[in-house]
Amino acid sequence: MKCLEDRILKDGKCFPGGILKVDSFINHQMDPALMQIMAEELVRRFSSHDINKVITIEASGIAPAIMVGAILNVPVLFAKKAKPSTMQNMLVSEVYSFTKGRSYTVCVSAEYLTKEDNVLFIDDFLANGNAAKGILDLVNQAGATLKGMGFLIEKGFQEGGKYLRSMGVHVESLAIIDSLDDCKIKIRTQYD
Repeated sequence: MKCLEDRILKDGKCFPGGILKVDSFINHQMDPALMQIMAEELVRRFSSHDINKVITIEASGIAPAIMVGAILNVPVLFAKKAKPSTMQNMLVSEVYSFTKGRSYTVCVSAEYLTKEDNVLFIDDFLANGNAAKGILDLVNQAGATLKGMGFLIEKGFQEGGKYLRSMGVHVESLAIIDSLDDCKIKIRTQYD
């Protein structure tokens, strides 16, 4: 998606260790117009699927997930990173965060993720695929059906995308980063 690729090259910042910072327009301060365009593209890419729920993990996936949910006119569920004392009948999974360097528990209420749900997972980044694996675990626990996973940015040099695709998951990434070596952003050219 050229407009996203151009924005990453213009405003993205690279740090040692394979870190791409896009907090000026995606996951801290957000560009609503860009978010709308990205959501529309994700909906187009999954248009052949019957989706009745969008799911994400707090916090950075919430904005694109809500935009996708609004276009599809379906509820959006976000997995919480802390077990709320008021939530009963939880589905729980462990997720390792590459960015934060630690594991955390994600949970959703079994009331809101059920076997009747055809789910689309939306998130800002796909790197090692740990968040996606956690969501896949929650979807399986609920007996729901995963219809696909959409990401704004995929780090193509990490294993998450390869792993998910090898499992038969329909994965769509709007921009794929091939390398962040020497703190230079190299984007894979995609033709929509």
